[in-house]
Amino acid sequence: MTKKEPKPVDTQEEVKDESAEQQACEREQSETEKKLAEAEQMRDEYLALAQRVQADFDNFRRRNRQVASDSFEDGARAFIKTILPVCDNLERALKEYRENDPLYEGVQLVMRQLTDALSQRGVQAVSRQGEVFDPTLEDAVAPGDTGAGEPGTVCEVLQKGYRMGDVILRHAMVRVVPNL
Repeated sequence: MTKKEPKPVDTQEEVKDESAEQQACEREQSETEKKLAEAEQMRDEYLALAQRVQADFDNFRRRNRQVASDSFEDGARAFIKTILPVCDNLERALKEYRENDPLYEGVQLVMRQLTDALSQRGVQAVSRQGEVFDPTLEDAVAPGDTGAGEPGTVCEVLQKGYRMGDVILRHAMVRVVPNL
């Protein structure tokens, strides 16, 4: 019997195969790392975009709430301005006091209710007789008597002004003592 001799192993070929396999694995690993880095970069971009969109939406909601509130206040001020002549006429009707007159008492009651309603809404009358004239609150429509007070002061209120918070609804019409 003849003994078979083992075939000589070509180690150079095996080394080349292993080297080629290793290089292929390294290329594949490098490509995978590159793809992972790109995916992480895209993730970060999408996250930043989502955060910006969320912040923009929050700002949009806040602005809309403010616009709605401002619009409501503008509407209330416009409506109150239309009622102010009614207040003036009721005040004129109440200038002549009449005792035991049910009509007079009814007008008094209506005036009190209207004044209370305006007061609850934050409306205040601007009547500064005897104080220094302020053009931001009053309109000087005529000169007053020089003996009616200090020069530059309001000596007579011809029509009350009204304010709602910091907003002047109507300037008061006044007479001012002239400066000599």
